[in-house]
Amino acid sequence: MRWKNNRRSNNVEDRRGRRISKRAGGSGLGIIAIALIAMFFGVDPRMILQLAGGIQQGQTTSTGPVQQSAEEQELANFVSAVLADTEDTWRPIFRQLGTQYKEPKLVLFSGSVRSACGMASSASGPFYCPADQKVYIDLSFYSQLRRQYKAPGDFAQAYVIAHEVGHHVQTILGISQQVYEQKQRSSKAKANEWSVRQELQADCFSGVWANHADKARQVLEAGDVEEALRAAAAIGDDNLQRQLQGYIVPESFTHGTSAQRVKWFKIGLQYGDINRCDTYSAKNL
Repeated sequence: MRWKNNRRSNNVEDRRGRRISKRAGGSGLGIIAIALIAMFFGVDPRMILQLAGGIQQGQTTSTGPVQQSAEEQELANFVSAVLADTEDTWRPIFRQLGTQYKEPKLVLFSGSVRSACGMASSASGPFYCPADQKVYIDLSFYSQLRRQYKAPGDFAQAYVIAHEVGHHVQTILGISQQVYEQKQRSSKAKANEWSVRQELQADCFSGVWANHADKARQVLEAGDVEEALRAAAAIGDDNLQRQLQGYIVPESFTHGTSAQRVKWFKIGLQYGDINRCDTYSAKNL
């Protein structure tokens, strides 16, 4: 991916090196773990935190300047460049829709972080919190993406950011709220289906970004699309469940299968049109 000469975003918030001390308030660790798992699989963690009631609170204290390796500095620059590229892509798309694109913040953290959606650790993976409209990522996830999920490459890393920004697009378009309301009125199985459709739309939106970014700034290099497709396939529900428990439970899917994630990313990439990303009315995902 060509990115080194591209601009950097002003919307990156670096919280690496900050320590979060816990204040007692009930059986927090178990509830936090459940909330993080829910967040990773697309369930709004606020629902769980609200039900929990006595969850532990966190107070952030600084540990001083972050000592970065050359690789970490490169990754931080990369994330900032990709975020800037999503800004440059979505602004004109929103202008065509007759509205303004409100840029999200991206928070870099290490170990654990406090968001408006609750406490999270690196184990939760990258996530978007609609309550504060911020994307959160621990850069160590990229090592996991490369080693555990066998999805190396800078464009695979860019896809992860673009997917989370896709959730931000859903939020400011009002889609996320509509999905949340539908899930509240649905059975568990139907709510999971709504989650799948929402996640697949975010995959499609990430493909829309890639389409526009390449046309406007020629960011794609040979093999980049294949990198993104490997990443999308690696984090499909079927693949993850097979790795974790040795079998799959389709009715519990919340993100979509590997094939579905690849399909909807490719639709966005091919057409570059958000109207093609209507996963909610699609009969066959």
